[in-house]
Amino acid sequence: MRTQASAKHHPHDDAPDTAEAFRKLATLPPGQQRDTLREEIVEAWLPMAERLAGRFRSRGESHEDLRQVAALGLVKAVDRYDPELGNAFESYAVPTITGEIKRHFRDHMWTLHVPRRVQDLRNRVRFASQDLSGTISGRRPTVAEIAEHARMSEEDVLTGLEALESFTALSLDAELPGSEDGYSLSDALGSPDPALDTVIDREAVKPRLQALPERERAILYMRFFGDMTQSRIADELGISQMHVSRLISRCCTRLRDQVMRDVA
Repeated sequence: MRTQASAKHHPHDDAPDTAEAFRKLATLPPGQQRDTLREEIVEAWLPMAERLAGRFRSRGESHEDLRQVAALGLVKAVDRYDPELGNAFESYAVPTITGEIKRHFRDHMWTLHVPRRVQDLRNRVRFASQDLSGTISGRRPTVAEIAEHARMSEEDVLTGLEALESFTALSLDAELPGSEDGYSLSDALGSPDPALDTVIDREAVKPRLQALPERERAILYMRFFGDMTQSRIADELGISQMHVSRLISRCCTRLRDQVMRDVA
């Protein structure tokens, strides 16, 4: 297959001339001959795919993986390209391969799922920051400068800047910056407050307590809130300790049964 340049249709000097090969491919039925020609076309355009993969270096993914993703995009472009439409293959293949690489970053590189809009804002902010860094020395561009350069709102710029710092997640065992005693993120996490169950129980029993006779409410208050012994309560009310014990037991059983019946 010829790989000489075709200045009329392709902007790159080393773009292979595969127009005739694509026309022939479109006429061949499925089989060995068609598969062989398809592989030759893919191989001829593989250098272009690798150049496109090189544009995405230094973004947290290995170059070899990016080359494989670009090659996959190239194969898709070859299979979907229709020479009868009159467009050069390169004009169809470049956005197809680039889109495949971007999808790879979107679907596989983010630790957490991030909405597509936020990812787009991140990219626009990053490109604008890179452009401004060439004209501003000694400091980072401000939010207002990025917004003006990228034609974005400052709110969207802030969202994009936050996304720039969220490409990967830290382990909960990671030591916090400035910590000298091994204090980690997991140490900063809260835990369920056992007092919440007490609040629920207290609110559930409150109306039942209010419905008790006054003397029984007083006995429960002195025992559980005043921390008084049964003997002191008996002396206070002029009744026997045994009577106090029976009243406390009966009240608690009744309250528990009523609350559990409401829950059921």
